[in-house]
Amino acid sequence: MADSRTASKSKPQRRTGVREAAAQATRDSILKSATKVFARYGYDGGSVEKISKAAKSYDRMIYYYFGSKEGLFIAVLEGIYQRMDDAEAAIALDASRPVEALTEVIRFVLGYYRKNPEFVTLLNTENLHKGRHISKSLRAREYSSRAVAIIAEILASGSAQGLFRKDLVARDIYLLIASTGYFYTSNRHTLTAFLGEPLESPEAVTHWEDFVIETVLRTVRADDLQDNTPPHDEDTTKWQKSQPAQSRARSS
Repeated sequence: MADSRTASKSKPQRRTGVREAAAQATRDSILKSATKVFARYGYDGGSVEKISKAAKSYDRMIYYYFGSKEGLFIAVLEGIYQRMDDAEAAIALDASRPVEALTEVIRFVLGYYRKNPEFVTLLNTENLHKGRHISKSLRAREYSSRAVAIIAEILASGSAQGLFRKDLVARDIYLLIASTGYFYTSNRHTLTAFLGEPLESPEAVTHWEDFVIETVLRTVRADDLQDNTPPHDEDTTKWQKSQPAQSRARSS
């Protein structure tokens, strides 16, 4: 009888677990589909109907889990920030070697933008709406705080070792890195046409990454080390010389 009672008590728990797993799967499917739909059609064009169809779900499930289309869009924005935050947290950084650590951060940020174009597209969409959706998020600031904190630790280490300036603000360096990666990625198509240069080619991408690294390191380097900045590497110089003279003039 005791075994029978134990079995009867465990069955509802198993059913509850299955229901929770199914609910989470439905929610994840909606979020994944919404990310693609909003990235393709923008906030205004990304209708609830398109999202539920892409998720093979129902409109009512979107309202059930997210409350509204805006609630879903906020969840999408939180999701893309969280994924970048998680990826950044997984980088093995040694702050005791600040030059190498800061270089790794730069490579990560620029590489992440290139590999995740939906991230850039969705942020473009939200900026068109003047950030009115993400400003309602209670979680977004957590992700930026970690990114700035990582850079702050690196800068503090570099300053203590006499390698970096002592008047640096971590937020400023974060914005410098983010802007160079974001602008290059978000405007790569128009810039390719405007400059007449293949900005998505591996050579161009490598050149830009090297240039950003040099720019940031020049910015943070202690004054007495400024004159010892290494010149462009040979491959970068070759790539620059291979570009049409008119293109080089425009970018100078």
